[in-house]
Amino acid sequence: MAVVSTKGRYALRVMVDMAEHRRDGYIPLKEIAERQGISEKYLESILKTLVRARLLTGLRGKGGGYKLTREPSGYTVGEILRLTEDSLAPVACLEEGAAVCPRAGECRTLKLWKGLNDVLTGYLDSVTVADLMAPAQTGDNYVI
Repeated sequence: MAVVSTKGRYALRVMVDMAEHRRDGYIPLKEIAERQGISEKYLESILKTLVRARLLTGLRGKGGGYKLTREPSGYTVGEILRLTEDSLAPVACLEEGAAVCPRAGECRTLKLWKGLNDVLTGYLDSVTVADLMAPAQTGDNYVI
């Protein structure tokens, strides 16, 4: 089963943080690192990935930092995780670029895994950074 790595989880946190502070202009790496409790060195590698994919833009020097290239509603969780994860596929045979499995024609579980993959991908692509910015509901966590 696909497991989201620390890099993927941090990338989502960073994108939400930047969305919440987007009115501040370019945000220095140091500020993001402090707010999120992520080492600057590790955060820098995540930000490079996001800049390379044009999800963020960066500016060097005094007054520099990073900012979003779109509105928060224009980024999906699926898009961000596909950049940071090797694969989100639930089984190896469904990973992008995987060789055709020699058992695919007789595999009784392939339909199950394809369905799970479709549900997972569909869900992650339906949630935006703007959705993640919504405050968490409090008081609704009791059990009867």
